[in-house]
Amino acid sequence: MHEREIRAFVTIADARRMDRAAQQLGYSQPAISYQIKCLEKSLRTKLFERTPEGVRLTDSGNRILPAARELLELMERMKRSSGVDGAAAGLDHLLTGRMGAPSAVAR
Repeated sequence: MHEREIRAFVTIADARRMDRAAQQLGYSQPAISYQIKCLEKSLRTKLFERTPEGVRLTDSGNRILPAARELLELMERMKRSSGVDGAAAGLDHLLTGRMGAPSAVAR
């Protein structure tokens, strides 16, 4: 699970449309869909139901959303406290629990 996936989840939940959320985050719509697919796989649950009007949170999505918001706020506080520009990559590393260098995926 990566910060960008969590941020995509929260942004989609707020916008209620993947295309709007993608635009807000500067991603393509397929890229944001992929991030949600990865997050759903990591959490082993479906977060959104797709509708003709956009998306709607599932019960799991509704339960997870408050924690996702808290996690993003915590990550922002950690970044501000660290004073290091590379803090985001290090935080992704902590979330994934992998040893070695953090992923170099663009945000």
